[in-house]
Amino acid sequence: MKKSLLDYTLKVRIPLVAFVAIGSFVGTYYLSRAERDGVGYAPEQPILFSHRLHAGTMRIDCKYCHTSVTSSPQATIPPVGTCMNCHTVARKNRPAIIQLTKFYEEGKAVPWKRVHRVPDYAYFNHSAHVNKGIDCVHCHGAVENMEVVAQVSSFTMGACLDCHRTAPERLAAIPGIKRGPENCNACHR
Repeated sequence: MKKSLLDYTLKVRIPLVAFVAIGSFVGTYYLSRAERDGVGYAPEQPILFSHRLHAGTMRIDCKYCHTSVTSSPQATIPPVGTCMNCHTVARKNRPAIIQLTKFYEEGKAVPWKRVHRVPDYAYFNHSAHVNKGIDCVHCHGAVENMEVVAQVSSFTMGACLDCHRTAPERLAAIPGIKRGPENCNACHR
């Protein structure tokens, strides 16, 4: 009787448990990919803002609002004053602009929810990329066509290394572009 229980355990129970464990891991890994990579992340913002209107229809350059992108590692979220450069006179009666004006008058920053994020243990410098001529669209997608901004690219180590390794082919339209650094301390400081 003991031998048949041992045989049953070895032939049925252990493989079944292993199959369920491996299947659960694989399923969870693939189903949670968007959450891990951030691809598709498009949080609801405190004020409706259309990049399609501003960057697309009105053709406002990204650098007008994200002023530090050429001089700082961070692109930064624009201060309310930047928005009010136009909205002290333009479309002042719209609900979103009324909300924006309230933040401005109270001297408060709009609590925008960040969309694009690299892990805290990785260093990324926007200005180094922008000043080489790499356009925002290469990482952020066609934001000018987005009503609500969503993350379209994976900001994983593999994605960054792939771009660094294939930059001359991928970014052939940019004169003098070379492969990016692949050494660990370029990003892990």
